[in-house]
Amino acid sequence: MFVARSIAADHKDLIHDVSYDFHGRRMATCSSDQSVKVWDKSESGEWHCTASWKTHSGSVWRVTWAHPEFGQVLASCSFDRTAAVWEEIVGESNDKQRGQSHWIKRTTLVDSRTSVTDVKFAPKHMGLMLTTCSADGVVRIYEAPDVMNLSQWSLQHEISCKLSCSCISWNPSSSRAHPPMIAVGSDDSNVMYGGKVQIYEYNENTRKYAKAETLMTVTDAVHDIAFSPNLGRSFHVLAIATKDVRIFKLVPLRKESSSTGPTKFEVQIVAQFDNHNSQVWRVSWNITSTLLASSGDDGCVRLWKANYMDNWKCTGILKGDGSPVNGSSGQPGAMNTMVGSTVQTSQNALNGSAAGRYFFPPLDAPRAGSRYGHLLPPPSLIEHSDAQSSAPWFPHSQLPQSPLAIHGQPPQSPLSLHRLYSHSRALNTLPEHD
Repeated sequence: MFVARSIAADHKDLIHDVSYDFHGRRMATCSSDQSVKVWDKSESGEWHCTASWKTHSGSVWRVTWAHPEFGQVLASCSFDRTAAVWEEIVGESNDKQRGQSHWIKRTTLVDSRTSVTDVKFAPKHMGLMLTTCSADGVVRIYEAPDVMNLSQWSLQHEISCKLSCSCISWNPSSSRAHPPMIAVGSDDSNVMYGGKVQIYEYNENTRKYAKAETLMTVTDAVHDIAFSPNLGRSFHVLAIATKDVRIFKLVPLRKESSSTGPTKFEVQIVAQFDNHNSQVWRVSWNITSTLLASSGDDGCVRLWKANYMDNWKCTGILKGDGSPVNGSSGQPGAMNTMVGSTVQTSQNALNGSAAGRYFFPPLDAPRAGSRYGHLLPPPSLIEHSDAQSSAPWFPHSQLPQSPLAIHGQPPQSPLSLHRLYSHSRALNTLPEHD
């Protein structure tokens, strides 16, 4: 059963990001109070703050976990123009914190001259690499040559994007047919300038990243961007959070044997939704890339799923406080293949703030004692698109948590972190025609 819970986070200012570790058992939050808090999930499902410390001298925009094979490692980025790497260690026998874990700063990355707006670890098959993007329009890629010594990071690449950068996403594909690829979104306010999303690809010959594609139809400020997990597909799927939700398909075109340039793509927009009727701040995929979750200034999390004909529909609407969705604003629907839609939003973006920067976490482990650990939410919290909606979806029984804010309302203190949906798997067998 879906239960909406809140956590008294005790941050002194607005929470900008929530990040879950690989297993979904740990959570990190960051805030304009310049602090990061780490939360651990107990066997009873309760979240407890196990660490809290001041990390930067400015608002902390994002926090992210490294893959656990590299240890318990966090990275944060801030308005103070820096990014930092933190590692959890256990106190030595002669330490007054004997047996207790605590977080220490391993390094500070100071190359940016402006606010560092996003930080992401690269997919683990690439090694321990960290990427930042800044308001100065530069994406920087760092590498830790020795994973046992996180105090040493070398700047490997600098990519100039010309526009101020707001978010980045690595293509998670580990296929040798797909070179490393990164998508960069811009929140530049000039709507006359198209191409707010740029795709960069690594070239083995030049050993540099080159621009492979620009999505010219995206002209509004981009707040979040997410490649879907690639489970053997030949093409890539990219979700974008702007004034609406958009899903693009990037199909690589066959390269000539003599070609040494970046891959060319056929860009298709497969879905576009304005159901939030406001700015969309986060998009996140489940681990099988069959379900997309989005959050917006309407205070709702909306779930999108494609049927066997690749038609995307809204399959659920969740409110952060657990109340049912009422009114026409909750009517799901889809606008497929709408390039350059002129749908007007009823609310403007938050003026110059990152108040809407909210995160959808990865999956949580199935609950002990349950064969599948999957249950449907109660009817009051889910709204189906129609009687002949897309293929059935099955949310996870453990629903991770994330903050939501409704446009125009001041941040609450303490700001509650609400239960959000992030993972689904089809458990029953689909009909033959599916």
